[in-house]
Amino acid sequence: MSEIVFKGKEFVYNHHLAVPFRPLEIHPDKGVGEPSLTGNLIIHGDNLHALKALLPQYAGKVDCIYIDPPYNTGRENWCYNDNVNAPMVREWLDANPVGVEDGLRHEKWCCIMWPRLRLLNELLSETGAIFVSIDDHEQHRLRAMMDEIFGGDQFVSNIIWQKKYSPSNDAKGFSDDHDFVVCYARPGWSRRLLPRGEKQNKAYGHDDQDGRGPWQSGDLSVKTYSAAYDYEIENPETGERHRPPAGRCWVTSKETVKEWIRQNRIYFPSGGNSVPRLKRYLSDVQQGVVPRTVWPYTEVGHTDGARKLLKEIFHDQEVLFDNPKALGLLERIISIGADKNALILDSFAGSGTTGHAVLSLNKKDGGDRRFILVECEDYANRTTAERIRRVIHGYDYTGVQKTELMRENITWTKLKNSSKLIDRVASIEDMHHHEYDRIGKKVIGRELIVVGEKEIEGHSEGLGGMFTFCRLGDSLSVEKLLTGEILPTFVGIGSVLFHMATNQVLDVGGVQEKEFYLGTTGDQHVWLLYRPDLDWLKSPEAALTLSRARGFASHDQDKRHLVFAPAKYVSQKMLTEQKIPVEFVPLPFSLYEVPQN
Repeated sequence: MSEIVFKGKEFVYNHHLAVPFRPLEIHPDKGVGEPSLTGNLIIHGDNLHALKALLPQYAGKVDCIYIDPPYNTGRENWCYNDNVNAPMVREWLDANPVGVEDGLRHEKWCCIMWPRLRLLNELLSETGAIFVSIDDHEQHRLRAMMDEIFGGDQFVSNIIWQKKYSPSNDAKGFSDDHDFVVCYARPGWSRRLLPRGEKQNKAYGHDDQDGRGPWQSGDLSVKTYSAAYDYEIENPETGERHRPPAGRCWVTSKETVKEWIRQNRIYFPSGGNSVPRLKRYLSDVQQGVVPRTVWPYTEVGHTDGARKLLKEIFHDQEVLFDNPKALGLLERIISIGADKNALILDSFAGSGTTGHAVLSLNKKDGGDRRFILVECEDYANRTTAERIRRVIHGYDYTGVQKTELMRENITWTKLKNSSKLIDRVASIEDMHHHEYDRIGKKVIGRELIVVGEKEIEGHSEGLGGMFTFCRLGDSLSVEKLLTGEILPTFVGIGSVLFHMATNQVLDVGGVQEKEFYLGTTGDQHVWLLYRPDLDWLKSPEAALTLSRARGFASHDQDKRHLVFAPAKYVSQKMLTEQKIPVEFVPLPFSLYEVPQN
């Protein structure tokens, strides 16, 4: 397998292992609904640390990942704050803005992406897929890193999204009209079909009223010639006999065709020597459309439309996002990538389009998808979370919501073939008419523009749902635990310990905090003597005693019992001699053993 080489790789190769665990601190006033770490989450903090914080609960549990990392065009002015302490890389990894003139900016980009991709790989489920938006600047490096981290055999597709409806006339070279969406997936993943629209179903325009439903005719001959399939077919109504076109043969045997004729599955067009055709019934085709690798803006939206939607949602304040992702783009990715009850993760959340798309799809199809959004910038609450709050409850707006569906330059050639242009407009109307109050068509200058229009009076309807807002707490350090400066919740510290001890995710539904019980794996139970109370932690109540060990063991004599506690009043030797299957692990020092993968 090929390997990507970049400066600093040896220092960031396993950097994700050294990232400290930081608990998620819930801010109930900034969320919607009852706070819960198992529902929709918006996390404010560095996404590398946030991904590490998610591991204990979500390792191998995320069904679909979408990220939109910096494209590294030299214009983002983004910085690196990862704590890689190797002197050889500190000089250029020490929070320096990246500009076009920076000769090492591609290496820096790889250094920031590598550990994040490593953690995303750990979070992705065995039936999951990851989609990454990127442009030409780093696409080849991204592919090389993902080949190495996820495996080249897990590459699925390099999708092209047409993000603009008109060219950039001020472009120095080419007008960059598209972005890529790179997709990798586990061997257990299968892509979902897109819903069939009226455009696809319209082709099935015949119906014999025989209970088999609408059909369209298809070719009964094939190019691959076989003498056994070269025979005459007789029209039972007229007696007319037909042979396959020159150089071709029928698709199946003479006996099968006779049976199809008996079943009225062969269509004989009128008009003389027309070749017989096979009836293909809508009920026999897939109940969806196979996704293609080119996604035009007419199907999934464009950047300008995404900006207009943001302005509509934030009509009372200015929100600056140059290149937000289209809502339709994310809806398509999520629809293809996962089922209706999937967990979706976006660790470069930006304006929150991914969360909006999850709520929108749930509203449309009754799904129960969940999202986790991570945003490190200071607009995480005022923009990312605020957008989700507004689309959940609905937002004040009066006017006509307009969504551009088509924009086409009018030329003489297109006018001469105006029927094709009219058919395109008609197909767009068929596909989208149920989404809007009307479909507007107008010509401005030399452009034909088709727009979906929806009347909104006073308030845009909310999508419903809820989410919990979190911030990353301080890292779990020995000194701060000992002084009581940081005392995480029982589940917070327990999920970290459980993951370290078992390399599995803690099922928070099975936690029994009052009994100090965390959960079980195949061969052991895990217990935690802990309360977020420094005085209690210093008291004898927090110690493992012989009687408490017996109590834990009585829960299940056939399994080993691992007990995390600040202290113990019984020796391991005594526990072994009395055949009590309990093993003591001291707190807090066990928190800093970095698991080796």
